[in-house]
Amino acid sequence: MIGETSTKLAVLLHADVIGSTALVQIDETLAHARLQDVFRRFSEVIAGHGGSTHEIRGDAMVAEFSRASDALSAAVAFQSANGEYNEGLNDEIRPQLRIGIAMGEVVIADNTVTGGGIVLAQRLEQLAPPGGVCIQGAAYETLPKRLPFEYENLGEQQLKGFDEPVRVYSVKARGEAERPASAPGDAPAPRELELPSKPSIAVLPFNNISNDSEQEFFADGISEDIITELSKFRTFFVIARNSSFAFKNESFTVKDIGLKLGVRYVVEGSVRRAGNRVRISAQLIDAIEDKHIWAERYDRELEDIFAVQDEVTQAIVTAIAPQLSTSEQQRARRKPTENLDAWECYQRGLWYMFSYVHTEQALHYFHRAIELDSEFDSAYAGLAYTYAIQILIGKSVDKKADLQRGLDAANTALRIDQTNPFSYFAIGRISIFSGNHDKAIAEYKRAISLNPNYALAHFGLAHGLWHAGRPAEALPHYDDAIRLSPHDPIMWAVLASKAIALVMDERYEEGIAISRQAQQLNDSQLFTYLAEVSGLGMLGQAQEAENALQRLRLVEPEISMEFIERSLPMTDSEAKDRFLRGLKLAGVT
Repeated sequence: MIGETSTKLAVLLHADVIGSTALVQIDETLAHARLQDVFRRFSEVIAGHGGSTHEIRGDAMVAEFSRASDALSAAVAFQSANGEYNEGLNDEIRPQLRIGIAMGEVVIADNTVTGGGIVLAQRLEQLAPPGGVCIQGAAYETLPKRLPFEYENLGEQQLKGFDEPVRVYSVKARGEAERPASAPGDAPAPRELELPSKPSIAVLPFNNISNDSEQEFFADGISEDIITELSKFRTFFVIARNSSFAFKNESFTVKDIGLKLGVRYVVEGSVRRAGNRVRISAQLIDAIEDKHIWAERYDRELEDIFAVQDEVTQAIVTAIAPQLSTSEQQRARRKPTENLDAWECYQRGLWYMFSYVHTEQALHYFHRAIELDSEFDSAYAGLAYTYAIQILIGKSVDKKADLQRGLDAANTALRIDQTNPFSYFAIGRISIFSGNHDKAIAEYKRAISLNPNYALAHFGLAHGLWHAGRPAEALPHYDDAIRLSPHDPIMWAVLASKAIALVMDERYEEGIAISRQAQQLNDSQLFTYLAEVSGLGMLGQAQEAENALQRLRLVEPEISMEFIERSLPMTDSEAKDRFLRGLKLAGVT
């Protein structure tokens, strides 16, 4: 009967297509056909394992099972079959799924499902690798041991929206070979990015060739520092760390990477750490001409690691732009710490910070870095930014205290070094939540003046401008941020913010389109839905607005105007009133 509602406990499966936006940009008609086909094939597998598909939207689906073993068998069987199916395609439009499985309460109304079980399954899906499956620990415990699967215990994970940590297992068929992972931005771009007028460079994550996976952060840190040093040269156009790292463990040629990032030069290398010694190999390649320009190998004691980074940076600078003035080269030769353990803790903190989820772990590692080196300015800046993220995503239990902690940390960073753009960016983020938008804008501009290649600061400036009621001024700065980091893992946040600015500027259709694009990106969060909901509300499209709000509530069941105004503390203006009025018209209470 229409309108009938039921509530029950069930095993829920949530599946999502990785990088659907990038696939659509290649060939919209073919991509939509492939997306429909992948869900049709998966629905058939689900039915064959005793499950039922409740909801399918453009790039995601929800299904229900009575037993966790049936859900897992269906998921693993489909992932294996889909991998083989994709290998037979002769183009790059090859939809891959991530799948999460959880037990929980579900509300079924008119063949639409909601409830905590769906949200948990979606959170688990976001932890799965491309073509992979993650299952909740409670569901894992109900599985018979005879199933032909291999399980990897990922430990207890703190998932957004859940007070208690959830134990998670990654699952694959026994003996199944690992498939190369592909990030959502890794499908071929619809067009080449135009080369900047400046010498343009991307530094790829250095390969860890030590016999210890724990050295991964060490290798990443070397790449990160070289990017930071090169970014300080105004003469260069340097791709941001997050976009360079999107190609980690991917099998692209240097020439392909140059095209995808729109740069002429690519730096790559490797790190082997054994005992108290380290070997670093680095090479500079002209990606356009596909030829080596420079290569070097360094065998040093660990305490010399920062000197090696300086040498690599200077060798790259000399090879690309030997005419640079001595003063500019000296300005770029700065290191935040000489304490190797503190530096490694800082690198781990950055990884957790940029997840926008694991803020507790980020705070732990930044605090540990500061314990090891009390004058480590970037670690203080990382603390400040992480406190801001906690407030943004609703994880702060004491907003006032976190604001003060963030401000104190950022000010300490500036006391130590007034030339670190990360510190000014961090103060900008904290100032947004303090309601001091003019100060935030000034701090972002200061960060950009110190490092014109700092994509986060360009994003922050745009974000601060619409918070201050100036959305039209914000829009060009989003384009700067996107060009500097075109494959950024937090692109969902950049696009979500840009979509809100467009709606505030009365460009509703554009804002809705960008909002929908942001929703399809990896690890997207509830903010990606806000512009779509508000824009449809302002356009008077009641049914579409209601549908969009329903999808938002699947991600955040408790969404409210109070939460939105707390997370996005805007200056009173016509633009703010317009955005909030659209949300209310759509039905946000």
